Amino acid sequence: MKNKKILILANLDVGLYKFRKALIKKLIDQGNEVYISLPKGMLVQNLKEMGCHFIETPVDRRGINPATDFKLMMRYFNILGKIKPDLVITYTIKPNIYGGIAARFKRIPYAVNITGLGTAFQNENMIKKLVVFLYKLSCKKVKTIFFENEGNKQVFIENNIIKESRSCTLPGAGIDLDEYKMTPYPEESRNIRFLFIGRVMKEKGVDELFEAAERIKKQHSDVFFDVVGPLEDDYKSKLEELVRKSVIVYHGYQKDVKPFIEKCHCFVLPSYHEGMANTLLEAGAMGRPLITSNIHGCLEAVEEGRNGYLAEAKNAESLLGQLEKFLGLLYEERKGMGQASREVVQERFDKKKVVGKTIREIER
Repeated sequence: MKNKKILILANLDVGLYKFRKALIKKLIDQGNEVYISLPKGMLVQNLKEMGCHFIETPVDRRGINPATDFKLMMRYFNILGKIKPDLVITYTIKPNIYGGIAARFKRIPYAVNITGLGTAFQNENMIKKLVVFLYKLSCKKVKTIFFENEGNKQVFIENNIIKESRSCTLPGAGIDLDEYKMTPYPEESRNIRFLFIGRVMKEKGVDELFEAAERIKKQHSDVFFDVVGPLEDDYKSKLEELVRKSVIVYHGYQKDVKPFIEKCHCFVLPSYHEGMANTLLEAGAMGRPLITSNIHGCLEAVEEGRNGYLAEAKNAESLLGQLEKFLGLLYEERKGMGQASREVVQERFDKKKVVGKTIREIER
């Protein structure tokens, strides 16, 4: 694919730059002109320096507001009319739906990326019915629809949103193995550090994490829980209480998470739903054991007992059991699990392979 105009629609600069910059660089290196439409953020400048043309587009990431969403769809129609791209690539739910509808009716080839199902598919209610209807509308003429795990793909097939022939499953966005290098496992000591990186919100499993952490701290004063990430839901007072009780150490949002991964003995993500959890790949690539939910988008990164453990989602008791199991291991066993994590990530999630497969599929 060369000398084309490619328009990328997304809802956040951080995700686009952190997880898709290798793909964008490859598209630009092939001689394509790449336009990006998304809200203004601190990493937009980095994308512009790579060679992207930036179109500022406000996107309300949460909730459904008919007036705001209609305005976004009209904005996409307008952008497509001006840019006249040869291909549109969309990421996340609102760009997927409203950008997909605009590209479909403008008869421009488009590829949709399902980076996770979000809350809409969690309950059988009117919101789910509306989202399914809108996805059917937007994906009817899609060139390719990319999924980050087989579970998400099956949900779309079962809801008659797409035909399997138009789908492609990728191992998430992949991980840059040169950027996230294997790091030495922390030296043997009595203190054990578990690490959570993510938005502090219910769907990331923080209720279960906090409950399990409180119970473990009562038994093991030398175990520490580091939490890195911005507050998304109303957890301010809960966090302050847990910090005061020395149950967790809260570090807030951090631009660079590598030093935290390097210090930890085990990475924990008890999420309710994921596309493919990039934090698991980052921690695994740096050689850390993983404890995560037994759900698609998380389980793909873990070989049970080899490089980590799987806990039942939304189940604090199950999570506690796996944390205790890890604490019962000998130092050399934990270290071996970390080495195995690097091997699993190398085998399955190398970003170079993901970028190559994405471009081949778009060209097909």
